[in-house]
Amino acid sequence: MKKKKKSSLLLFLGVTLLLINGGAAAYWFLVHKQPVLGLPPGANLIPQDASLTLSVTTDSNQWQQLRSFGTPQTQAAFAKTLAQLRDRFLSSHGYNYQRDIQPWAGKEVTFAYLPTQQINPTQPSSTLIPQTNNPSQQSVVMILPIDNPLQAKQALEPTNSPLQQGKWISRTYKGIEIKETKTGDALNINSTQYSATVLDRRFLVVTTNPKATERIIDTFQSSESLANVPGFKAAWEKIETEQPFARLFINVPVAIAAAKNSQPQLSNQNFAQIQQQGVAATMSVKPEGLLFKSISWLQPNSDKKYAVKNETGKMSIRLPANTLMMMSGGNLQRFWQDYIQGAESNPLTPFKPEQIRSSVQKFTNLDLEKNLLSWMGGEFSLSLVPLPQENSNSGENQPAAPGLIFMVKASDRAAAETTLQQVDQVMSNQNKFKVEKTIIGNKPVTNWIAPDRELTITQGWLDENVAFLALGGVTNTILPQPKISLVQSDRFRNTVPLELKSNNGHFYLDVESLGVDSTARFLTFLFQLSTDPNTQKTLTNQLLPIRAIGVTAAVSDERSTRFDVFVSLKKAGVPKPLPSPTPERFSQPSL
Repeated sequence: MKKKKKSSLLLFLGVTLLLINGGAAAYWFLVHKQPVLGLPPGANLIPQDASLTLSVTTDSNQWQQLRSFGTPQTQAAFAKTLAQLRDRFLSSHGYNYQRDIQPWAGKEVTFAYLPTQQINPTQPSSTLIPQTNNPSQQSVVMILPIDNPLQAKQALEPTNSPLQQGKWISRTYKGIEIKETKTGDALNINSTQYSATVLDRRFLVVTTNPKATERIIDTFQSSESLANVPGFKAAWEKIETEQPFARLFINVPVAIAAAKNSQPQLSNQNFAQIQQQGVAATMSVKPEGLLFKSISWLQPNSDKKYAVKNETGKMSIRLPANTLMMMSGGNLQRFWQDYIQGAESNPLTPFKPEQIRSSVQKFTNLDLEKNLLSWMGGEFSLSLVPLPQENSNSGENQPAAPGLIFMVKASDRAAAETTLQQVDQVMSNQNKFKVEKTIIGNKPVTNWIAPDRELTITQGWLDENVAFLALGGVTNTILPQPKISLVQSDRFRNTVPLELKSNNGHFYLDVESLGVDSTARFLTFLFQLSTDPNTQKTLTNQLLPIRAIGVTAAVSDERSTRFDVFVSLKKAGVPKPLPSPTPERFSQPSL
């Protein structure tokens, strides 16, 4: 049997025999192991070395709202994907979700990935031995809560059971019945043996490996579950969300150990430097897009501590309302140190610190840390701003070309002015730029004009000891201070999450105004993505439904950081019903 056909049985291979034959006693809820409130369903069943878990809502209304987003093209593509999944998992077995599943299923279904070799996630990264397993060979676990076992029994009568058509074996493990497929082709290493059980008549558990089912049972009968991973419960409390569409957890040490074989660039030394314990995130469907709340926290024995200083919010006041992109932070010195640490543990970092240092040295003859960052201890921002139409050579119907503006609050203005004077000399003597003093918006500024006059760089000071550097003739968008600032614009306020009043920076990207193609080029440069045409086409298609992206970052405490993300999406209108199943759309799998 082909693997894709086998996967079609994953969701329901154990439902009928395990629920119906096992019965549904009325007293079931009196004897079950209580779930941990506020946590994803199945958290108290999943072993601690799960590398990743994903919980998704079963609420059809939320799925309908999600389907309303996008363009007509992306909406149609999403509908096609859902129809294929429905036909593979339900229609091919004679099931209808609204009729047969929804009345008894819980509010969320959880998927988890377990390594083929057990890992102790409580160990520090420095002592974990990376596994040689391919991440794709990890066992997949599905946990579907059963809210009403009586209705489940009525809906899933054995008459139409897909299990009646196959050959299955039964066995008992620690007093619990397990149903599983017979072993597939012994000569095929990719052959999958599916396994299923029901725990306490309230959780249907389906796995791609019988050993994984046994591990779920072991965890169920003990207290060493995912819910006991350090920081796990506290993380979900901090990002508690009413009716989330999805909830994601990444067990960082285990995930990295499982992925070690597929990322040979990550040396054991790199591996040991990673001190994060986990990342948790929720996704909610809102009227205008998708809201993500995430939190990352350190391992209990980590010697790293975050500086709890959330002191941003003033840079967006100094930028014009039509700003296309803005990245801001609370302390550029601290940001650089964090960037260095991240780059040392991640060889895939797009811009290497040594490359940045070398570029600065080559262009200015200055040491990045000693001469520049030494006085940049305050809030900073990097922005893309449209060139004013009167300064643009483009036609009336052409969008203004963006310019670049960098702003930073100096912690030592005297040192900053000394450095900028040195740069003036280097630009004139070494780079042959014309250095010109002038006045813009009643503020003295210095222009560095390229020999071919194709590039002008302007540097000067704003209020509160804020230094700026502008490329592309956009200085007059911030001098004088704009009448309508970025923080006052509807697009910014409706995109950037502002729940975290005390924060450590923002990211804002107006995809619709910048344009999909320009956004793709910008993101390709920023993250050093492949310029391969297929990669670029995929990126462009992913950007088509997006209006804007907003991010707010904050340091929750010395052990954790918080990120809230909102993706503003276009609307394609009320989605059409999914196409009816047809014999051509699916085929009945056989064993």
